[in-house]
Amino acid sequence: MKIIRARTAGFCMGVSLALRKLDREVTENNAPIATLGPIIHNPQVMAHYEERGVRCLRDTTQVAPGQRVVIRAHGIPVAEETALKATGASVVDATCPKVKRAQLGIAEERGRGSTLLLFGEADHPEVRGLLSYAGEGAMVFGSLDELKRLPLRDDVDYFLAAQTTQDRAGFEDVVAWLRQRLGRDIPVLQTICDATRKRQQEAVDIARRVQAMVVVGGFDSGNTRRLADVARAQGVFTVHVETVDQLPVDELRKKSVIGLTAGASTPKSLIDAVQRFLESL
Repeated sequence: MKIIRARTAGFCMGVSLALRKLDREVTENNAPIATLGPIIHNPQVMAHYEERGVRCLRDTTQVAPGQRVVIRAHGIPVAEETALKATGASVVDATCPKVKRAQLGIAEERGRGSTLLLFGEADHPEVRGLLSYAGEGAMVFGSLDELKRLPLRDDVDYFLAAQTTQDRAGFEDVVAWLRQRLGRDIPVLQTICDATRKRQQEAVDIARRVQAMVVVGGFDSGNTRRLADVARAQGVFTVHVETVDQLPVDELRKKSVIGLTAGASTPKSLIDAVQRFLESL
């Protein structure tokens, strides 16, 4: 069996930076360490840090006196950050720089009096954080069909942004439809991470050359789910797994060429384990 592994599979820059900050806190400080929400969307990584004594807090009411709290890579809403700092905890901001740039860009555009249209998953922590910088009236949609159902007004100045891990092709379709619907150009913030675009494009390229695609990463990871979506859209059999034991062995044994990629929050050890297993079939 031949395995074609994506060069872009695994940790992105934002995830690597966040985990390096958390590692430094665990190694260099005696104070109890916690993250506000999962620092990244990968349960195996979270279990690793739990074993090292890192607590994952649901909200700021769980912050203990003297605790050092690391803000997750996805960022947090403005009100939550204010509440966190008010606890007196030592705060370490591990927000991905691309997410931080999106937050500040949205705040700047909102300051001009425009209303945000955000392409993203409404229940995703990154999206909740981005919306908190947008003020009143902001609307979020997860697809072009959802956008078409929004009550857009001709007398409102809109601007458009996207969750940093959204599908680039889908975003371009949204831009084109909005120009047609509103009859004018609107400000478009280029908030989709370039690493996301490259990762998705490589997944598409590999999917067109193989008989099956395996995507490794957390089931809660939006960017990993979208990798599976773009691969599946090429008409190839695609599976999304977190660990090697979840692979559909009987189906994959029938394939001679399999593509392998992984989300931005998937550690190399998990990808390696899946590759070794596939090569053993």
